Amino acid sequence: MVEIDTILIKVASQCNINCSYCYVYNMGDDSWANMPNFISQETVEAITKELEALKTTQKRPFAIVLHGGEPLLLGVRRLELLLHSLRKTIPDNYCISIQTNGMLISDKILDLCSRYKTSISISLDGPVSIHDNHRLGHKGEGTYHRVIEGIEKLKAHPDASFLFAGLLAVIDPTSNPHTIYRFFKDIGTPNVDFLYRDGNHAKLPFGKETFQSTEYGTWLAGLLDIYLADQSPIKIRILDDIIRLALGGLGLKEGVGVTDFGIAVIDTDGSVTKNDTLKSSYKGADRFLEHWNIHTHRLVDIFASDEFAHAHALQRPSSLICQACPELRICGGGMPLHRWKSDSEYDNPSVYCNDQLLIINKVKAILLEAKQCA
Repeated sequence: MVEIDTILIKVASQCNINCSYCYVYNMGDDSWANMPNFISQETVEAITKELEALKTTQKRPFAIVLHGGEPLLLGVRRLELLLHSLRKTIPDNYCISIQTNGMLISDKILDLCSRYKTSISISLDGPVSIHDNHRLGHKGEGTYHRVIEGIEKLKAHPDASFLFAGLLAVIDPTSNPHTIYRFFKDIGTPNVDFLYRDGNHAKLPFGKETFQSTEYGTWLAGLLDIYLADQSPIKIRILDDIIRLALGGLGLKEGVGVTDFGIAVIDTDGSVTKNDTLKSSYKGADRFLEHWNIHTHRLVDIFASDEFAHAHALQRPSSLICQACPELRICGGGMPLHRWKSDSEYDNPSVYCNDQLLIINKVKAILLEAKQCA
């Protein structure tokens, strides 16, 4: 059976904003339109029953992430029912978190999350000039100021040290990494998880001119200089992982390193799917051939199946170029969605291959210099 690290539960299929780069709504897949707007209590009860069985079968704890759409569209009453149901089954040493755009955060929601030991991560791409380029409302209005209001409410809560899990930011390679870093540090976030923009060989990511170009790697290299010069830096997961891997350690999340990260997604109707970021490859890319649903199938049986194992193995690159690369142990081939090309499917290096090599080589050069100076 594939060991699971994270179960991502889609609790809302709608969103209150319309990010231009969103893989759910703006990358060609429209399966969200056929989903219930919100997860039902019956589906929640079916999930908790299966999580109990998984907890018994798999001794290592797994994390639960509440996602969407925008999960806080559930509102206070439905969110309380959901968290109460989950915590009846899942003990406090199992992480439950919410990934939100932050605009609907309220004191009542924060109190609920504190009571049920549920942390909150907020999506924020940078200052208003960067954030409002792509994270807009349905009428084209900016969302930055409402997100900042949500962050300030979160920081002001008595349990903020637990509740505030950090920020998630999509990289804009046209921005200034020094400006971005200072902005996030001034906000007071404990960490930032920077993400590459979704894209592939058929549709290059925003700001990337060619497969050979290194706009994102150059941006990260600039960020690394600022990060290492800071005597009290905020945590930056992608840089920390690359440094740790270059020193012979292990990465903590998928995207770098030769990972074995077990993830499953449960949609609002109870359907069990692959990593939902695969939607950006082509319509239906996240769907299994077997139509598994939490109401009719057992999670432990799904995770023990050959089809689930095959999807899980997609994390490891099949490209001969990647397999022969001396940096594979650090790079890991990147995310599967970034390898997609219509004729060869995922059997390609990441569209970010050269960006990865640039930042990895820079990290290794800095470590070598530090060793020689020691």
